[in-house]
Order: sequence, then C-alpha cells, then structure tokens
Amino acid sequence: MNRALVIVGAVFGLFAVLLGAFGAHGLEDRVTADRLAIWETAADYLGWHATTLLVIGLLGGRLSARRLTGFAGWCMSGGALIFSGSLFVLVLSGQGAWGAVTPIGGLLLALGWALLAAAALRGQAAADGESGAGQRPGAGPEGGGDGSVPAKRGAEA
Repeated sequence: MNRALVIVGAVFGLFAVLLGAFGAHGLEDRVTADRLAIWETAADYLGWHATTLLVIGLLGGRLSARRLTGFAGWCMSGGALIFSGSLFVLVLSGQGAWGAVTPIGGLLLALGWALLAAAALRGQAAADGESGAGQRPGAGPEGGGDGSVPAKRGAEA
C-alpha cells in the first residue's frame, strides 16, 4: 500500500464532492452555463482521478513494477491538481488565461495513465517469466532443464 497516494486520493475525493456541490448549489445563479459546465468537468476529473489514486495506492504494490506504478500515481496527482485546479480558478476569476494552464495538467494525467499501463504490462511480463508462460515444453521447472519433457508414469504412459 502507498499510504501517501491513498491520502491524496481521499482528499481529492473529498474536494470533488464539496466543490461539485458548491458548483451545483452555489454557482448556478452566479456564472454562465458555459462556466458552470467547466466547473462540472473539473469536479468530475478530480473525482475520477481520486478513485484511481485510491486504487493505485491500495493495490499498486501488488504489481512487480511498484516504482513505475507510484510514479504513475504522482503524475496523476499533479495532473488532477493542475487540470481541475486551473479550471476552478478560471471559473471563479473569470480570467480565461487560466485555460492555458489546463493542458499541462492534462498531459500529466495522460502520462500517468501511460505509466500505469506500462507498469501493468511490465508486471505481466514478470509474472509470465516466473510462471514459465511462453517457455517451450520441458524448459520449466518440471522438465529436465535440457528441454526434454519428463516421461509419463503409471497408467498415463
């Protein structure tokens, strides 16, 4: 378990709920419908990535590529903070320039997802190597190590 990612995921989840509710109940008469839609997008992305961070934090240690999985989680953390945070600030301030910051967060989110996929693939490759998958018959632990298949015994022969 990566306790720090679990904490970040839980805090992001808390803020996704609180800021989503604030947008739905506190902003609907104060900002345009377009700005409210931007707020909803920010809250949605924060919530989805909060859930993802919880999963990575709780289960990421089961992958053999733990370091890569952790790096994926931290890229997603930074990405969600920058992506959603810049959109929240854009809506509250009315300054469209904050929209120029948002793609940086989006790139970090995409990098996090790519790293998570790579960690899963690396973990699968390691698991395949340990289980003997993809090896020729007789090359695994049950063979003689020379590639020969052990003779069948008893009624099976």
